[in-house]
Parts: sequence; structure tokens; C-alpha cells
Amino acid sequence: MTTESSRAERLTIVGVPVDVVTFDSLLAQIAEWIARGDRARQICTVSPEFVMIAQDDPTFMRVLHGADLCVADGVGLLLAARILGRRLPERVTGSDGVPLIARRAAERGWRLFLLGAAPGVAEQAAARLVAENPGLLIAGTYAGSPAPAEEEDIVARVNASGADILLVAYGAPRQDVWIARHRERLAVSVAMGVGGTFDFIAGVVPRAPRWMRRLALEWLYRLVRQPWRWRRMLRLPRFVWAVLTHRERPLRRAQGDADR
Repeated sequence: MTTESSRAERLTIVGVPVDVVTFDSLLAQIAEWIARGDRARQICTVSPEFVMIAQDDPTFMRVLHGADLCVADGVGLLLAARILGRRLPERVTGSDGVPLIARRAAERGWRLFLLGAAPGVAEQAAARLVAENPGLLIAGTYAGSPAPAEEEDIVARVNASGADILLVAYGAPRQDVWIARHRERLAVSVAMGVGGTFDFIAGVVPRAPRWMRRLALEWLYRLVRQPWRWRRMLRLPRFVWAVLTHRERPLRRAQGDADR
């Protein structure tokens, strides 16, 4: 799979790009990018919530359009594609993708850097990944934050580590905007936003049982455990309505773009 073929298999859902990929093709693409080693590529894990945030955030929308790969992290994207007469083969979630990336990294000798989450969580997640994948190389871990004051230090840490893959857990849209802002300076081959994945791997936050994930009810499990998320969940019915009524509009320019 090449970047060009990925672009040829890209569809748009409510103005947001989503690439037609599987976990296997994702891993193949990552391997190709690491073999090239010419620049940092950005992967975004797009969920219905991403889509709705992007409607009101032109900067985030531009980041998604500029990403090298946007994978469908949410069953809502698969259903939306069907409504639009297209097909996405499977959910490619960050929560399931990171363990698969770690397994392939252990086999290929790729080095991972885990950035973000609460202090200590990235270290716990790294230890768990190494225990499950003997030989996995962790180039570094750091909580930090996407605050401008920390940018220089974090970029320097990542670049000094010699990492091939940077996994960023600052939550959307902050993690994705952070990667886009710095990817020209990052000496990695792949940078991917992973949301709450470190919390799941470290066991800080439990994932829904497998049967609920198979039935696409993970959102319900998280809502029951974290009722404060109900406001965020209101984006889901908005997403359905947007899919049914959306008409393509020109991409709005982010504030400051006119000055570039």
C-alpha cells in the first residue's frame, strides 16, 4: 500500500476525509514509511466526534485534510459510508491499533515514543507493551502537555530518542493539531494521535467487554462509567443528521492562513 493508493481510496464524510484501510494495510503503510525514513507522516484516527468537532473548528478540519492517513475509528463511520453508497472494511481504532503496532515493532525493531496522558501512565503503558511483546524497543515516554511553553523541549526529547513512531495521547483535537504543527521538525517516520489508548493499555481506565465492542456499544459502556461524557455524546445524533443532510462546502480557512 502506498500513500498514492491510500489517497485514491479516500472518501469524504461530512467534509472529513476517511481512508479505506484495514489493520493489515495500516501496518504495511507504516512499514513503508519507516523504510523510506524521509519525513514524518501523520495518522489521524477519525471518529464521529472528530467529524463534528471539525465542523466548528476550521483548524482541525485542515489538519484532517492534511494528514497522510485518516482511519475510521468508530462504527458510525462505517454506517455513514454505507449511507453514502461506499464501504469501509473495518474499524481501525487507536485502542486496538497500538498493541498491533507494538507487536509489529517488536518483530521489525521499530522504536516507539509514548507521549501524553497523565504523569506515569505512558510509563505504565510502555511496561505493559514490552511485557506483551518481548524485544519491543521503547525510545522514550513523557507526559508533558501540548502547551506552547513545552513545545521546544518535547520536540527535542522526541528527536533525541531516535524513535521511528511517535504516539501522542493528548486527546482530540489537541494531539492532532500538535502533530501537524511540528511534523516538519519531528525526526520520526510516523506520528499518530491515540487519545485515551495509554489509559486502556495501562489499566487506568477499563475498556468495554469484547462483546460490547463487537456490538458497537463501547460508547454506552464509557457513558455508564463516565456519565460526565453525556454532553460529548450529544455529538452522535448530530453526526447522524449531518450525514443524512450534508452538502459539500468549500473548506474554510483557518485563522491566520491568509497571512502565510
